[in-house]
Amino acid sequence: MKYSELAEKYQELESTQKTLEKTDILAELFKEGGEDLEYLVLLARGRIYPEWNEVEIGLSSSMMQDIIAEATGYTEKEVEELWRDEGDLGLAAEELAKNKKQQKLMSTTLTVEKVIQRLRKVAEMSKEGSSQSVSQDKKKKEIADLISSSEPLEARYITRTVLSHLRIGIGEGTIRDALAEAFFEGENKDKIQRAYDFTNDFTEVAQACTKGIEEVEELKLELFRPVNSMLAKKVDTIEEGFDSVGKPAVIDYKYDGMRAQIHIKDREVKIFTRRLEDVTEQFPDVVEKVEEHIDAENCILDTEIVGFNPEDGSMIEFQKLSKRIKRKYDIQKQVNEIPVEVRPFDLIYLNEPILEEEYSERLEKLDRIVDEEERELRLVDREVTDEEEKVQEMQQKSLSEGHEGIMMKKLDAEYKPGNRVGYMVKLKPVMETLDLAIVAAKWSEGERAGWLGRLFLGCYNKETGEYEQVGKMATGLTEEQLEEITERLKPLIEKEDGRKVWVQPDIIVEVEYEEIQQSPTYNSGYALRFPRLKSFRDDKEEADSKEKIESLYEDQK
Repeated sequence: MKYSELAEKYQELESTQKTLEKTDILAELFKEGGEDLEYLVLLARGRIYPEWNEVEIGLSSSMMQDIIAEATGYTEKEVEELWRDEGDLGLAAEELAKNKKQQKLMSTTLTVEKVIQRLRKVAEMSKEGSSQSVSQDKKKKEIADLISSSEPLEARYITRTVLSHLRIGIGEGTIRDALAEAFFEGENKDKIQRAYDFTNDFTEVAQACTKGIEEVEELKLELFRPVNSMLAKKVDTIEEGFDSVGKPAVIDYKYDGMRAQIHIKDREVKIFTRRLEDVTEQFPDVVEKVEEHIDAENCILDTEIVGFNPEDGSMIEFQKLSKRIKRKYDIQKQVNEIPVEVRPFDLIYLNEPILEEEYSERLEKLDRIVDEEERELRLVDREVTDEEEKVQEMQQKSLSEGHEGIMMKKLDAEYKPGNRVGYMVKLKPVMETLDLAIVAAKWSEGERAGWLGRLFLGCYNKETGEYEQVGKMATGLTEEQLEEITERLKPLIEKEDGRKVWVQPDIIVEVEYEEIQQSPTYNSGYALRFPRLKSFRDDKEEADSKEKIESLYEDQK
C-alpha cells in the first residue's frame, strides 16, 4: 500500500470526533490492508512495534525541527516560527514540504512498508553501540531523507509518528472494534479483546483475525512478553471504595515503590516496569531474591519493588528508587546504596494463564509459592475485611510506616490488563492545597494551539525575595480554563524562547497534588506530584512560601 493512501486515511480519522466513524474508516483500511495489515494496525496508533517491544525512535521535537529544516531547505528559525504558529510540528512540516527550497534529484514513491522499515532502522540505531552523537546524526539523516521523499500530507504524519503523537484519536478499543467489523461483521469483540489482553500485540491478533475466530481464541499469554498492568481507580472515602469492590474486600498497603511485573520461565527471571520496559539488568538483586524465594518454574508475579534505607530500614520514596531504572552503569553501587524489597500482591500465570480466575483463588496460589523473608521478598501487608474501622486502622498504620495509603480489591474479580475497571481502587490522603504563582508557561500544540497550557508553578523564597519553581501543571485543564489562563498571562510575558514564556508572578492559583517530593529538577529543591488546578486566588498577592513547602514535605514522613 502506498503511504499516501494511509496518510489520506489519517486525515479522514483526524477530521471526525465520532468513534463509530473512526471505526468504519479503520475497518475499511484493515480490509484493504493485505500483506501490510500488521503494519497498519501499528501505524494506526502511531507505533512501529507492538506495545511489549520497548525499542523507540528516540528523536525529540527539537531534533525533528532540525531534520525538517534540512529536508526542506528552510532555516531552523523559519521552522520554529511556523511550528509556533501552527502549534503542531507535523503541520509545520506539511506546510514547508509544499514549497521545498531543495528537491531530491530522484524521488521515490513511499509505501507503508518502506516507511515503517526506515523508522525501525532508525530505532534500532540506539542499540548499535556507537556514540550518542554519531547515532543521532545517523538517525537525523535517515529521517531527513524520508521527509525529503514525502508529499506534504505524508510529511505531516511521518513527523507525528516519529514524535509518537499521531493526533488522530485512536485507542485500543477502536482498533479492536475495527478488526471485529473488518473480519467478523462487528461480532467477537470480547474474544478479540481477550486475545489482545493475553498477547499485548495487535499485529498477532490482526493476523489471527484473517484466519478466523478459532485462530483468535488460540492466542495465549507468553512468558517474557509483558502485559499491561491492571490499573486502580482513585476513591476519596472508604465507603466509596467498598461501593466499588464490594464486601468483604482485600485491603493492601499502597507502597511508594515501583510497580513491576516479574516473569519466571524455566527458572530464568525477567523484570518489567509498568511501562513494559525490561529492567532486569538494573535489578540483579531482585533476580536473586525471586530465584531464592519463589517456588515456581513458570509464573508471572505482579509486585511492588520498595526501596529502603540500608542504615535504618526506613522507606525511601519512589523518586530516589527511580534512579535505578535507567541506570546502565555502576549497577552494583546502586544495589548497595538503594536496596529493595520485593512485595508480590498478585499472580497472573502459574504454568498457564490464570488471569480469568477469581482474585481469591490467585491469592491462594500466590501464598503457596512464596517463601517470605524480611528485606528480601514478602507478600504485601494485607487483610480481608468488611469493616470500615479496620480499613481506617490499616490506612493510618500504612501512612505511619511511610507508605502512601491503601488499596481495596475485589475478591471475586478477574485480572483485566490495562483497565481501570473498579476491581481495585486506591485510597490516599488528601494533601493540603497550596497557593502558588504561575512563573512560566509553554504554548500548546495541536487542537489547543494558541493557548498557554503547560504552567510552571513557583513558591516564594522569603530569604531571597525570589520565586522558585516547584513543578509544572500540564494536564486536566479545560478549554475554558486554558482560555482564561492565556488571557491573564499574555500581558505578563517578560521574555520568550521558542514555545516557552516567562511571566511576572502575578497570577496565584490554588493547587491540589498527591505529594511533595525532593527534586533536583526545580530550583526550590521540591516537586509536586500530579499538581492540578483547583481555583484562581485573586484575593492573594503572594504565593505560599518555600518554608511552607518544606514543612508539608516533612509532615509527609
